[in-house]
Amino acid sequence: MTPDLLKDRPAADTLDRAELYINRELSWLTFNARVLAQARDTAHPLLERVKFLAIVGTNLDEFFMIRFAALLKQLRSHRESISTDGLTTQQQVTFVRERALDMLAEQGRCWERELRPELARHGIVFVDPADYTGDMSAHLADYFRREIAPVLTPLAFDPGHPFPHISNLSKNLAVAVKHDGRTKFARVKLPPMVPRFLELPARLAGGPQAFVFLEDVVCANVQSLFRGTTVKAAHLFRVIRDTDMIIQEDEADDLLETVDQGLRQLRHGAPSMLQVEERMPRRILDILVENFEIDEGVLVRTADRIGFGDWMQLTRLHRPELKDAPFAPRVLWNRSEPEEVFEAVRHRDHMLHHPFDSFTSVERLLSAAVDDQNVVAIKMTLYRIGHDSPLVDLLVQAAEAGKQVAVLVELKARFDERNNIAWANRLEEAGVHVVYGLVNLKTHAKLCLIVRKEADGIRRYAHVGTGNYNAATGRVYTDLGLVTARAAIVEDVTNIFNYLTGYSSQTDYESLIVAPVNLRRRMAAMIDRETQHAAEGRPARIIVKLNGLTDNEMIQRFYRASQAGVDIDLIVRGICCLRPGVPGVSDRIAVRSIVGRFLEHSRIFWFENGGDPEVFIGSADLMERNLDRRVEVLCPVLDPSLRTYLRETVLDAYLRDTEQAWTLEADGQYSAPAAGEADPFSAQAALLTRHTTDYQHD
Repeated sequence: MTPDLLKDRPAADTLDRAELYINRELSWLTFNARVLAQARDTAHPLLERVKFLAIVGTNLDEFFMIRFAALLKQLRSHRESISTDGLTTQQQVTFVRERALDMLAEQGRCWERELRPELARHGIVFVDPADYTGDMSAHLADYFRREIAPVLTPLAFDPGHPFPHISNLSKNLAVAVKHDGRTKFARVKLPPMVPRFLELPARLAGGPQAFVFLEDVVCANVQSLFRGTTVKAAHLFRVIRDTDMIIQEDEADDLLETVDQGLRQLRHGAPSMLQVEERMPRRILDILVENFEIDEGVLVRTADRIGFGDWMQLTRLHRPELKDAPFAPRVLWNRSEPEEVFEAVRHRDHMLHHPFDSFTSVERLLSAAVDDQNVVAIKMTLYRIGHDSPLVDLLVQAAEAGKQVAVLVELKARFDERNNIAWANRLEEAGVHVVYGLVNLKTHAKLCLIVRKEADGIRRYAHVGTGNYNAATGRVYTDLGLVTARAAIVEDVTNIFNYLTGYSSQTDYESLIVAPVNLRRRMAAMIDRETQHAAEGRPARIIVKLNGLTDNEMIQRFYRASQAGVDIDLIVRGICCLRPGVPGVSDRIAVRSIVGRFLEHSRIFWFENGGDPEVFIGSADLMERNLDRRVEVLCPVLDPSLRTYLRETVLDAYLRDTEQAWTLEADGQYSAPAAGEADPFSAQAALLTRHTTDYQHD
């Protein structure tokens, strides 16, 4: 959909015109297309390409669970609304569904036509049932009998057996059986504890590493579950449900219990997609459609495999020659005594740049606080913690050592709710003071505060980050963290924890910018300040790196700044609703997206400010949820050497990238990186190359 772009410079009051905005949902799908392009890019090692294919599958599943489900919910409510780019809800559902289904088909083609043949050339083959030898069938039948059948529960569906509950994302077989002269139906759920890909013994594989698909093995042997009947057909299907949990927090007596109840209710979320094999007979399909109470608009027939997120299993194969070369990230304070760690931070600020700097550096900072008898208190926010968190172990040790430990565990972190409930319970059992967040707000800020008794009195140390306190993502996400003892910053961090754990109503902070308190107001003011600098002939430029840009007010302020002569570079990984390059509106705005080996997750805000630059890092994107419905923190980078590093090394690298940078055009489409550049440059590769460089002179 290419709009009729404005040809004349519009007045400021016309900046809300629909043609100046890109649809949010379509922008996200375009981002996922850029990820799919990585699966097709032969510059990546083969198993890394498979990893990107799996990410595309997982992303699409989450898109149907959240974003598409929200559109369907809005459509069913008959509360019509018009999106910023001028589409009705029905139009959005139509366009989004069409593009999402195209992407489902594209990932299937990528697997069958590109990745599967290439894996076979490297000795990793996938055997279809039509190619099973007699020995293979016998081996798989025995494996099914021993390892799979015991965990299967066929569930009949007839007047005496109600239609079984089908859980979100589960893979199931709809089985038609001839019983007592009649055709009847049953459901068999594929066991989630059994791998999707089953490896054949070397004696059967005939040399290469060979795998079969779990669903094929179950289908081939499903007759043994229905003895005395004749299985006529078995067809794979799955359902994706609405997983947007709505919590009435104002009425909740116990947020933990309320979230737990909400998770149980999500089991019955309305279907947003029913995906079935293309060859499923109409009679079976009608039974599913009727019992799921869906219309044809939710139904998806596919000739390809279902659930490509499972392909992540293949990335665990021990084939190092088919993966990215490993690297050894730098570890700060690895062999330092606790006193040496705190002395180093007292001396100057330190910046961690993950994954080039190891997440172990964060663990070492917290470990020093646990081991140091002079540390009296530790406070921390936890959003996405991960399944095996060394930080939780350290916080438990600190509490058991008698230190005062207070932790905010955000129970409403989507898809991590259950995991975070478990961590919260463990921390509470260890004597940690645990709070669950603020009413009607998610706490997304990444903060750690360490309070230490020293010879000259109490001193505080803080870590402010752009990414979660999660060791697993710390290895694959690019993120930044500032470790500082600056009085103004640690005082603000202290006040934020008072805001989170108590009843503080502070409305401004000396150094930090905090949502929803003052982030919208301060960000608007800084953009407007650049606009004023440009209007009065002073140096004016904005460089912003973030994950999403959707907020209308911020987009319009960028438009006005561009009209005033401010050069603006936006490095937006995912959704971007701003339309660059529109004559008279955004001709000074350039937008690029970096998609590569690491997931770009760091947020950096750089303002020229008339020759006196200001730079911030933090947890917030420029989206409505971050500005208005979350607790977020942006932290100023005050150390001149660290500001220089961010501007001349990090941001400059992303702006120079010619290998992984996609350019957003005025028509809303992204131009792929140009092949055959005379001097190709990859920001991620350059940063990885210099990761051992001691740019902070430890």
